[in-house]
Formats: sequence, C-alpha cells, structure tokens
Amino acid sequence: MTLVVTGATGQLGRHVITELLARGVPAGQIVAAVRQPEKAADLAAQGVQVRQADYTKPDTLRTAFAGATKILLISSSEVGQRAAQHANVIVAAKEAGAGLLAYTSIARADSSTLQLAAEHQATEQLVRDSGLPFVLLRNGWYTENYTGQLAVHLEHGIVGSAGDGRVSAATRADYAAAAAVVLATDGHEGQVYELGGDTAFTMAEYAAALSAASGKAVTYTDLPVEAYTQVLEGAGLPAPVAGVLADADAGVARGELHVTSGDLARLAGRPTTPLDEAIKQALTA
Repeated sequence: MTLVVTGATGQLGRHVITELLARGVPAGQIVAAVRQPEKAADLAAQGVQVRQADYTKPDTLRTAFAGATKILLISSSEVGQRAAQHANVIVAAKEAGAGLLAYTSIARADSSTLQLAAEHQATEQLVRDSGLPFVLLRNGWYTENYTGQLAVHLEHGIVGSAGDGRVSAATRADYAAAAAVVLATDGHEGQVYELGGDTAFTMAEYAAALSAASGKAVTYTDLPVEAYTQVLEGAGLPAPVAGVLADADAGVARGELHVTSGDLARLAGRPTTPLDEAIKQALTA
C-alpha cells in the first residue's frame, strides 16, 4: 500500500501525515508529495518517502504518483488557479492507476454560493468525470482562520460581516484525522463527507470565548459586506482577496458554513476540538 499526501509540507498536510503515523501506517508506505522537497527533511528523517510534486508541472506529478494506492489531493491555496492545477493532479492520478482519490473540497459544495466554492465545484466535477474511485472531503472552516488572528483581535476587536450566522469550525488536526482515516481504511469509495465541528458558534460567541480565555474584553462588530471589504483592503489585502473573504463572511451569515452532519467526529473517532480549547492552545503557542 502506498498512500500519497499532496501539499504535505502545508499546515493540513503535515497534520495528515502525523495522523497516519499515529494510526500505525508504516512511514515507508507514506509519500509526502511536495513542491520543495528540502522543506520535508523532517518527514524524510522519519522514513516517509518524499517526492517532488508541483501542481503546475504534470511530469512531477506522474513521478510522484507512481505506484499510488490512494491519493489525497489537498486543494491548492492559489485562488483563481486551483481548478487548472487540480486538473493536472486528477489526470496524473488516473494515469497512475490510483485506487482512490480523496479531495479536500468546501462545505456544501453542491449548493454553496460562496465565491470560494466555484473552483471546488469545478474540481468536484473533474473528479467525478475522471472515472477514478473518489471520496469528497468537504471541509468546513478551520478554527485557525480565527485563532490565527488572536493578536489583532485582542488589540482591535473583531470585525466582520457574519451577522448571527453560525460557523461549524474545526481545527486542522480534526480535519486531518478524518482524511487519515479515509486513506488508511476501506469502505469510503463514493462517499461525500460534509465535515465541520461538533458545536457551531457565532462571531459574538467567539468574541466571548476569547474574552474569557484571555481576560481581556473583546467585542465583535458587524459591518455591511462593502464596509468590511474596505477594512480588509485597509489592512493591506489586495482588493480581490478582500472581496472573497468578505463574501465568505456573508456566507456565514446565510448559514452556508453551518454543518450538522456529524461526519467529522464520526470519521475521526473522537469529538472535534472545542472552541475554548483551541483558543487556549493558540494563546499559549
């Protein structure tokens, strides 16, 4: 058995490999497919196979996927280029004769109106059209989308356009645990998993949890999408990126990132990380 994890030096990919090793998968059966192999020296030291794989260079993908039993395609971070990059991966996976292709999509991809969802929707169709056995891991929001900004939130408070919408966020480690199960066990072919945290929260609830954990009063201020977009641009984000992020917040307000399936905890075999615990971990990191 050869299990390939693409984007293996990324934040999610590293967690997936850690989970596979923790489940007892021999390191030699794991392939870390990475753009820059030198960044995976720590994985190689553990016995993990490290192979170069650049989503924009099909030749590297064909080499990286040689002998693959299952492949986890972790979605590209390059918004606007994802669909084309993912298409290269899917073609290479098919040429390699992979027995399963798992793809990290977005929550409710089939019905989502988020701008971020468009490339995931296109990729899901490419996966289906490929004829490969597949699993769709429709990941909701990462808790780190919020806890990664603790310094800003503690100093300036939280602003957004999420209204009273609930978001079923979970940590990257939670999502990685589910992905590792799909790679390491059988019976997932053709499944579409809607993944999200056990307990959804509003931004006001997040602010209250951060206040309780830090001892500093933190408030949430809700803004119209246009105003929030301007705030993000003022913080230095390019206009297109600011627009996508503000649109995603509006999606939270519409309930598009509220996941109630319970799939994530069932796959991982444990409850997802509570918000207050994730905040405490981030505060002490």
